[in-house]
Amino acid sequence: MTTSADTPKITPNWRFLLSNPIHLLSFGFGSGLMRKAPGTWGTLVAYPIFFPLLALGVHGWALMALCLPLFLIGVHVCGVTGKALGVHDYGGIVWDEVVGMLMVLAFAPANWAGWILAFALFRLFDIVKPWPIRWFDQRVGGGFGVMVDDVIAALFALAAQALIWHWL
Repeated sequence: MTTSADTPKITPNWRFLLSNPIHLLSFGFGSGLMRKAPGTWGTLVAYPIFFPLLALGVHGWALMALCLPLFLIGVHVCGVTGKALGVHDYGGIVWDEVVGMLMVLAFAPANWAGWILAFALFRLFDIVKPWPIRWFDQRVGGGFGVMVDDVIAALFALAAQALIWHWL
């Protein structure tokens, strides 16, 4: 299986993203083109999606339920873009970060401290990849493989978030 360190067969750029809406979505509307820390930039894309949903009353389990079709869409779009690039989990493919972050935000306290802690925890688990996150990241391929490790990172972040807010 190829890794995110592999060189893509085509260099992703705005032309590549705009050639197919699937690529635009998998690259987090362009945030994945950032040269430094594309996963962090992709995670930030969750916020302009989250805040209007929160204003509409979509949070908690309703937002978590919305993450299921977003996950399934991600399996498809991340798989298609990975195949087009010739790299299974290219670093610029960040739709997995968007969905994972939305999962964590679903149960974050509705204030700046909650939203910042949610971001920090999700990035921590997504970057460090403790077991079993790393196991899935290294062994599961295709679009599902791209998405599943971030869902597990989100679950870790949710557990840590719940513990932290319980004890504060």
